[in-house]
Amino acid sequence: MAVKKNMLAALFMTAAACAALLSGCQYIESMKQEKDAKTRVVLTVGFDDDEIFRIEKSSCRLAELMVYLTNTKNRYENVYGEEIWDASYEGETLEDNIKETVLASIARVKAMNLLATKYNITLSTDEQQKAQQAASEYFSSLSEHERGLLNVNEELIKSMYVEYALAGKVYGHLIADINPEISDDEARTITVQHIFIKTYTLNENGEQIPYSKTAKENAYKRAQEALERARGGDEFTSLVAEYSDDSSPTVSFGKGDVESAIEEAAFNLGTDEISGIVETSQGYHIIKCINTFNRDETDRNKIKIIEKRRTEVFNEEYSGFVEGLTKNFNEELWESVSFIDDDKVVTDSFFEIYHKYFDAEEEKD
Repeated sequence: MAVKKNMLAALFMTAAACAALLSGCQYIESMKQEKDAKTRVVLTVGFDDDEIFRIEKSSCRLAELMVYLTNTKNRYENVYGEEIWDASYEGETLEDNIKETVLASIARVKAMNLLATKYNITLSTDEQQKAQQAASEYFSSLSEHERGLLNVNEELIKSMYVEYALAGKVYGHLIADINPEISDDEARTITVQHIFIKTYTLNENGEQIPYSKTAKENAYKRAQEALERARGGDEFTSLVAEYSDDSSPTVSFGKGDVESAIEEAAFNLGTDEISGIVETSQGYHIIKCINTFNRDETDRNKIKIIEKRRTEVFNEEYSGFVEGLTKNFNEELWESVSFIDDDKVVTDSFFEIYHKYFDAEEEKD
């Protein structure tokens, strides 16, 4: 909640998840960082010309990467327009962010297929058929021009759908018995209005630069003035419009969703009570409690907590498994990878077609 991130920041956060089969994937980054660690990592040694990385004997080829990358790129453009690629945030372009995310996503899929072998998990005949049907549909959707630039055939697309589906099946297997009971108190979600007065500015790279001492003091004086007027009976909504640097004045959140200073202040308020000035890393907040218990949001938060615990259980198993795997990363080839800049390459349905064939199966399970 502390402050609503601008569109670009939000896009970078979305990019970190949009291509990943599962959240929290830092696998490729760990491959880079472990060069000097005990984990067996070799960079740019003994690769085929089109081999991006290798985990044990499982390889990612350039064509696979480009299918993921191109579909993700085009989905972004369909929503935000081509100009989105001109933007950067905290020194990183959105293109580079998405490249890293897609790469990490494929790495996790490959590693989870190795994990499937450990648990003797395979796709059923019906699931194999679904992968074939999905591959036929997606490949048919590609023009000859797109097939040539992506360098794909139907068999490769099928193998990608098979690996994607098997990774999902492994995840489902590992979290199948994780169904914790979540109380209303644990998941309680409140709704508040807040006045936010920032204590930072942004440089040309979108990085936050703290205010000078004088500017911060002036910001605090504004916060004091707003608080005095709020406690004096001025309409809070009007004060938000006049003072707040946050365009989202009403928010709902649960425990652990916001900075601890905000959480402590907000959860100790009764309905219609107003906090004092709460300082965070980004500025000053004045909080008014609208609802101490939001039933709909609390129920949704229970689902989030359950998914978080399932992910934690999965990550513990997954991290232990991949720690000792041999990982090889072709840095030279990776550095040459970029988006396909061609108006005739419009494919964006790879993931949509997958969900068309496999979502019903997953819901049934």
